[in-house]
Parts: sequence; C-alpha cells; structure tokens
Amino acid sequence: MAGGRERGARLQRPWSVYRANTFELSNEMIGLALAGNSQDPDEPVLEFSVACTELVTPALDRKPNSFVAASCTTPPQAFWTKHAQTEVIEGTSNPIFLSSIAFFQESNINQQTQVKLAVYDVKDRSQGTMYMLGSALFPVKELLQDKNHRLHLVLRSAENERVGNINVVAWQMEEKRDQRTPVARLPDTINGRTVLPVDESLTESMGVRTKYASLCKDTLLRSVFGGTMSRMYRFPTTDGNHLRVLEQMAESVLSLNIPRQYVKLLLEEDAARVCELEELGELSPCWENLRRQIVSQYQTIILTYQETLSDLNDYRGPSFKASNLKAERRLEFMPTNLHVQRMRVQDELGFDHTYDVITIGAPAAHCQGFKNNGLRKLIQKFEEAKKHVYEEECSALSSSQSIVYIPQDIVRAKEIIAHINTLKTQVSYYAERLSRAAKERSANGLERTLAILADKTRQLVTVCDCKLLASAIQALNAARPEYIASKASPSADSEQVVLRNDQDTLLAKWSGRNSRSSLHADWHEEEWEKVWLNVDKSLECIIQRVDKLLQKERRPSDSSQDSTQTDQQGSASKKDGSPSTEEAYPGEWSEALYPLLTTLTECVAMMSDKAKKSMVFLLMQDGAPTIAMDLTLQYRRDVVFCQTLTALICGFIIKLRNCLRDDGFLRQLYTIGLLAQFESLLSTYGEELGMLEDMSVGIMDLRNVTFKVTQATGSSAPDMLPVITGNRDGFNVRIPLPGTMFDALPREIQNGMLLRVQPVLFNVGINEQQTLAEKFGDTSLQEIINLESLARLNSYYEQFKEVLPEDCLPRSRSQTCLPELLRFLGQNVHARKNKNVDILWQAAEICRRLNGVRFTSCKSAKDRTAMSVTLEQCLILQHEHGMAPQVFTQALDCMRSEGCRRENTMKNIGSRKYAFNSLQLKAFPKHYRPPDGTFGKVET
Repeated sequence: MAGGRERGARLQRPWSVYRANTFELSNEMIGLALAGNSQDPDEPVLEFSVACTELVTPALDRKPNSFVAASCTTPPQAFWTKHAQTEVIEGTSNPIFLSSIAFFQESNINQQTQVKLAVYDVKDRSQGTMYMLGSALFPVKELLQDKNHRLHLVLRSAENERVGNINVVAWQMEEKRDQRTPVARLPDTINGRTVLPVDESLTESMGVRTKYASLCKDTLLRSVFGGTMSRMYRFPTTDGNHLRVLEQMAESVLSLNIPRQYVKLLLEEDAARVCELEELGELSPCWENLRRQIVSQYQTIILTYQETLSDLNDYRGPSFKASNLKAERRLEFMPTNLHVQRMRVQDELGFDHTYDVITIGAPAAHCQGFKNNGLRKLIQKFEEAKKHVYEEECSALSSSQSIVYIPQDIVRAKEIIAHINTLKTQVSYYAERLSRAAKERSANGLERTLAILADKTRQLVTVCDCKLLASAIQALNAARPEYIASKASPSADSEQVVLRNDQDTLLAKWSGRNSRSSLHADWHEEEWEKVWLNVDKSLECIIQRVDKLLQKERRPSDSSQDSTQTDQQGSASKKDGSPSTEEAYPGEWSEALYPLLTTLTECVAMMSDKAKKSMVFLLMQDGAPTIAMDLTLQYRRDVVFCQTLTALICGFIIKLRNCLRDDGFLRQLYTIGLLAQFESLLSTYGEELGMLEDMSVGIMDLRNVTFKVTQATGSSAPDMLPVITGNRDGFNVRIPLPGTMFDALPREIQNGMLLRVQPVLFNVGINEQQTLAEKFGDTSLQEIINLESLARLNSYYEQFKEVLPEDCLPRSRSQTCLPELLRFLGQNVHARKNKNVDILWQAAEICRRLNGVRFTSCKSAKDRTAMSVTLEQCLILQHEHGMAPQVFTQALDCMRSEGCRRENTMKNIGSRKYAFNSLQLKAFPKHYRPPDGTFGKVET
C-alpha cells in the first residue's frame, strides 16, 4: 500500500468521521512541506521512494518476491504504527518500487518521527505466506538534512545479519532544475528548521494549477465528496523522467441526499395524481368503481414511497451503500458503492492533469430480483398488454360508450396537462403584474406586461383549441350520472359564461342552476369552443382598454376637444378644456382594469379546469385496464433511475468544477449538452442480464434530465448541495456554486440556460458467465445496446462539428483523430467478437476527447470495476504522459495491489481481496486479471 496510513474496515464509520482527517499543519509539519503547497491536503508533506539491492534469501537458489512495509513512531509514542507498503516485485534481488511512501497532513509526523522499513519475502502470494527478510530504521530529520535527501541503509535480519541494502530518496520538485534557468536556492534551514527546496515550476505553472480543484479543500467539492483516500506513485517515462501520480477515491453525501429528494418528489407527484382523480367530480357507478380501483392502487404505492422516505431519513450509516447491501429494501433507491475515482498526474514540467471516473454498482432493482427479467423486457410486456387492450376496445367500440384513444393521444394528453398547469400559473402571475403596473400608473410597465400576458393567454388558448380536448370533454360528460337525462332534454340553462361589452368594461354573468364549478352540462364541441373564445375575447377587451388608457396618458393636457370626444359620460364638467376628474383620479387605471382582469382570470380558470379534468379522465380511461402492471413497472423504473441520476449529478458537479476556466467546454455544455458515457462490464447471462436491462433503461431515462447552475445563497456545505425539481416527465437539477465560481461562468449559463445530457452506454461482459452466454446463451442485448449508443455518439459528434470549433476540445498526444476513433469503434461494435474490450477502451477515449463524463460499472463496482479503472489509468499514463512501456504491467499490478481500489473492497466487505478465483480469471481478458495474492473467495 502506497501513500496514506492504511485504514482498517470502516463499514459502519459515518462520512463525517472520514472528513475529519484534515488538520492544520503544525510548525513541525511546515518544516517538512513544500513551500506553497503546505496547506493543500492533496499534497504530501513528505514523500519518498524506496529501492532494494543485493537482497539475500536463506535459500540461495531462489530470488525473493519482495515488498517494503513502512511503520512509524513519533515521540512520546512508544509503539510502531504501520503506515504504508509497496507493491510486491517478483523474482529479483534488486527491486525498484513504483509506489512511493507518502505522509499526508493527517499523518501528523515531525522531524523526530522514526521510520522503520521492513522488507518481506513472499513465498506464496496466493496463500499470503511470507517472512521478514530484514529491516532498517531512520529518523525523518536525517533524510531531510542529507544534502541530496537520499539515504543508503543496510538491511539486517532479526539475527542482526546483513541481508541487503535499501535506498531511500525523498522526492522534491527539482527533477528538472538542470534543464531550466537556475534560480536562487532556498537555504536548507529556516528558523532552525530543515526544509525541502522549492521547484520554480510551481510558480511558473500557477495559472494552470489554479484549474485543479482538490477533493479535500475545494469549497464545492468538499461539500459533496468526502472520505478521500490517497495513494502516491512515481512512474518512469520514455525520456528518462518521472511522472508523479496521485490516485484518490472519495464517496459522496449525494448517495443519500439525492434519493431523499427524489422519493419526496415522487410522493408529491403521485399524491397530486390521486387529487386530480378525486376532483373529477361525481361519476356514474361503473366509472366510480373504476376510479376507486385506480386510487386504491396509487395509495398502495404511495404508502411504499412513504416508508422508503422514512427509512432514508432515519438512516445514519456511511454515506455510501456497501455492495453487500445492494438488495436491502430500505436502501434500494441509493446507488451501490458510488465513488469518484481520480488520477492526478504531474508531468516533468510540473503541470497537473486530472482524470475522473464515477464508479457505481450497476443501477438495478436488486431487491425486486430478476426472475421476470429486467426493465427492457418488462416494458416490452407492458406495451404488448396495452396493445392487446387497445385491440379489444376497438373491437368492442360499437357497444361501448367510451372513446378509444390511440397511443399518440395519451402522449398529447400528458403534454396538454403540463402546458395548462404552466400557462395557467403564468397568466395569473402576469395578470397580477398588470394590475400592479396599473396601480403604479407605469405606462412602460403596463405595455411590457400586457405583451407578455397576451402571449401567454394566446398560447393557452392554442393548447385548448384542439379536437382531442373537445372529444374528451364529451366523454367526461357522458360519464356523469345524469348523462341520459341531459341527453334526452338538454337544458337551456346549461352553465356558461355570457360576456357583454358595456362601456369597455367586460362583465361576467354566470347562468344555470349549478355553481361555477359544476360540470353537469352537456358540453358539445361548439360549446367548448365558446369557452376558449370567451378567454380570447376577454383578452381583447383588456388590450383595447389599455390602449385607450395609454392614449389618454400621452395626450397633451390642453387638448380639451379630444378629451371631450373620448369620454361619453362627463361632458358638462369639461367645458373649460381641462382633463376630466376621472382622468386625474390616481386609481383610475386600477379601477378600469380590475373587472377586466378578474373576468379574464375567471375565464382562464374555467377553461383550464374543464380542459385538465377532461385530460385526467382520458388518462384514467386509458390506464385503468393495466394500472397494477403500470405502477409496479414504474416503481422499478423509479428505483433504477434514482441510482443513475445520483451518479450523473456527481459526475456533472465534478466535471463542471474541473472545467470552470475552460471556455471551450462551457460553450460546448450550453450549446449541445454534456456527454455522459457509461461503461458496463456485466455479462448477458443469468441475473446480470436483468441488471443490464435495468441499467440500460435507467441511463436512457437521463435524457429527461436538465441542469441549471445558480449562485449559492450561502457558504456552508448544505448551501452547495444540488436541488431537484420536476416530475417523471422531466427533472431539473439546480447546481449552486459559490459566488466566485459562478462569476466565472459565461452569461448563457449564468442567465439560467437549461443544460442537457446525452447519455450513452457501452457494455462488454468479461467474466466466466459471459463465456457461457457466448457459447450457449444470447448476447443480442449487448449488441443492441452498443449499436444504439454508437449511433447516439456519432450523432453527438456530428452536432459538435456543425456548431462548434475543434479548439473547444481538450488536447491529446494521440495520433488518431476523433473521426478515425469513431470509425474504429464502429468496426468493433459491428465485429461481433467475443469479449471485445477494445470497444470499452475506444469509447472511453472518445468520451475524454469529447469533454464527456466517464462512468464505470459492474455488479457491485468493486472487483471488475477495479480492474477497469486501474487499466484505464495506466493506458492514460502510457498514451498521454509517456509512461515507459516496460513498466506498464508493473504499474498496473502496483495500482491493483496497493491502490485505492484495494481499499474499496475493504470498505465494502471488510476484506482486502477481490472476489475472484483462479478458475474465473482464466475466462477474463488478460489485462483484467489482478496480481496473485489480491483475490480470493469472499462475499460480493
């Protein structure tokens, strides 16, 4: 294990405890730290690498498989604490270890700290059989005071025999100093304390470094992420330099926060649906029974949501859901094992490059199981059931009173309800604004507000002027108990609004025996037309009246003749040519417009009420035969979507923060949206086939999500948490940013532009179950998903080329251009080759090159995901940063054995073992196999 103190099992430790590990540096610590970085929690206060020479084993015919374990003690502490260990290097007496030993701020060391380096020889990695070859001690002060910050120590066995040497090299930021203009060297001591020299590259690249946002320190990120684990590596490059690599892994409070918000919104939406059904009014017995059945089904599902919300609110565990809890009912809306995996690379010039991947257990309804397949097949069965009902209704249409609606009508009905709800609210708001402008006698305000009010009212009239609404109103009327009577003798006193224009004042007269809210009249299409025409006419009356008021306002005060001609009621009082008392009266505008606005809002309310109820009744008719299946399916879809949405929000926040100063990315974001690329390693066999079905639907549902960036109202952590609004037809996520960050955004985003998402999913199964699927099962789902995503990815790139320049995209050292990469990906997707992991590698590179956000999943995001993200990190280091090819395999094994993902297994199941066995791994592609000793039979 490299960098950071080894942590034990913390399955029950809350997130707040993980966060508490950031301390202010003591004076002793500052003496160790690199100047300019001593307050950065991501920077170690001391980092050194180790290499052994001339190791000797008792069996002279055998070379050791060695690793180094570092322990430390700081006076007055009287015992040794294990701090870190390196990877195992096999079959050599002169191992050079890639993982460095790093002490971060939380280590709390000082110059008096003693470090013990123990070298172990591993006889059998699979069994963990090992013994200590020898050890060496040194005080930190000795390492710092050495001119070159190097120590050459002799390793001695327990019997005090020499068994080899160990070299310790403290890393500093001066590797390239000989190739740059020399700068004045800082003294080795300041105020009696030893310091490491500071490399000038830190100041030279300050502009670039400000782009980097620390998971531990950044105001926004530390409010969302916590429990950060860090590991350090030094990898040689092809040109003889070294890459400094910081690997980090952090969990997120959003794992709990987003499900709480989301389930609350679902509760409100379904409760509102029940209210809409109840507000339909009195129905005939057959329709009433149907309504009761539907309401009963909704109440059952509402009770389930209430219990879930209560469980989430009562939960006091860690801020991530461990993989062994993925089927826990009370936590089923929480994503499994959600983390951000970060690799921060500092090259030989001191420039930082950050790569983030969100890792998440496959979003799926584990609690509900997969015996009846996943969402894709369940949705298909539901649509077939709906089609069957539709065909039956069509055949029985001649003997039925109900109207049969085609699927397009159902979609249109939902749109109409949404439009009516929005526009009705907007009309009421602008009517109130118009009344206020009249009260204030603001001519400009009156004119501007009237233009908006007229536009919103006409939009509402346009929505309501359709045959679907007219026929739905007739159907609802036919469902009333007195339908037969009213049909036999239609009443002349049917409820309606009668409008008359009396001296430019619109008056509303309600006729009929029933109250305004009654729906007992026989509404025919012509009568419905009168309703929305009344709205149109009442608007015209307001427009005419405002025009006259503004004309009077603009008329010269001495123009008595025009004033007298305009006013029909007070000619006797105007002989002297002065303005009338009515004109001079301050409340004249308010009094003139108030009855007109009242009538308009009443007519709009009546029209909206009629229209909405008819659409609710239409949806009730359509949904009744399959309501039980519909709600069960919807619940599963809600569970899956919530997990996916949580991961997306984490990815969006970290991408936005990292690219806050990247004008190209921000322009791309508000122009064509964010590319979200999901990588899945699920097999297409057994339960994982159902998981893949769930996951694919959840990811495609992300197309209904938009983001809006706002300025945070405060500076505390809760003020930085995202807020979700909306319903199942579309959710909006509001992302608050601190003022300084918000000010850096382009005007388009600052002004509230909604930011879209383009999700794609590529899946390649790699385990032994995928071998079974390829030989005896079916891989068609994987092929369909990859083909669909390829088409969407190509479409996204085509959109990019149409509206954005190439310089919006990040630079790459790759010799392959994006069109070529997309062509290669297309070839691989169509190739139908077994376990073709080239698809995953190419899709990931395309995503990074297109400024996208990366997500990686397997069943639990613990084992196969660990293999994938570590492989991706090493590929990036080799292709983008020139890591020497000869250390690729060693670097890969190093990250898998001593990196953050090994600790992820500990967090989840309490064991630092990947859940593989030797037989399984024979089916894995070569690059996805962990080193010996890191896997075994454990709980998944």
